Amino acid sequence: MGKFARSWALMKASASVLRSDKELMVFPLFSAMASLVVIASFALPIIFGSMHGEQFDHRRMEPIQYVLMGAFYLVQYTIIIFFNTALIGAAMIRLDGGNPTVADGFRIAWSRIGTILGYALIAATVGVFLRALQQRLGFIGRIIAGFLGLGWTVATFLVVPVLAHEGLGPFKALKRSVQLLRGTWGENLIGNVGLGVVFGLGTFLVMLCGAGLIVGAAFTGSVTLIVAAVVVLVIAMVLLGLVQAALHGIYSAALYRYSNGEAPGIGFDRQMLENAFRTK
Repeated sequence: MGKFARSWALMKASASVLRSDKELMVFPLFSAMASLVVIASFALPIIFGSMHGEQFDHRRMEPIQYVLMGAFYLVQYTIIIFFNTALIGAAMIRLDGGNPTVADGFRIAWSRIGTILGYALIAATVGVFLRALQQRLGFIGRIIAGFLGLGWTVATFLVVPVLAHEGLGPFKALKRSVQLLRGTWGENLIGNVGLGVVFGLGTFLVMLCGAGLIVGAAFTGSVTLIVAAVVVLVIAMVLLGLVQAALHGIYSAALYRYSNGEAPGIGFDRQMLENAFRTK
């Protein structure tokens, strides 16, 4: 219960940071847009090839498929890590009492571009390995890959804050994240679950309200109202996703600071967090 209370306090404080710096949502927005471009660039050739009757022998083409998968993961992870580094870097400035701009976040991320590429390569290799494990071992492989993937997610939760704040190399940043995890694994897991539950419920409610709007518009027989209802639903879902991504970045920045023994940031309860994250 103590860990849940501390995690909830961190999430509320993260929300207060986001209210002060709403421009932090620009980073997940750019990340999503760039990711869509990457997905389209890899998916369109496959779609066009299928439309022209091109069929692939799975066993013969499997090595090529893994290479393409690795390339996709590398580009996608590079984009995600780059914008997350920008977000967390800007959040660190706010926690230090500054007033960050979008340019500040991009400046921090660009100064770490070499390390970001290195860590993206590691993450892509792990992703391809887990995917191969699922394909090779079937159902058992999916279970093993699921547990390994969960462990990887937990162990690397603080890698991006380390990259943004300490500027370590990819392997050292990964080792550092694991070290910091020892004192914050409870907050890490509970905080992620808490964010997931809150926004999962929010997504359900938004979809429910959106469906009601669409059904109501359909009863009027007005195409304009139906389209308007759909647009409202899409905008609400996008905004919800951006807020969740921004809070996740701020939360990880705050968790890193306290696990690293730093002073509490602006907007956080100093005494409670100092007691919660004091060196163990």
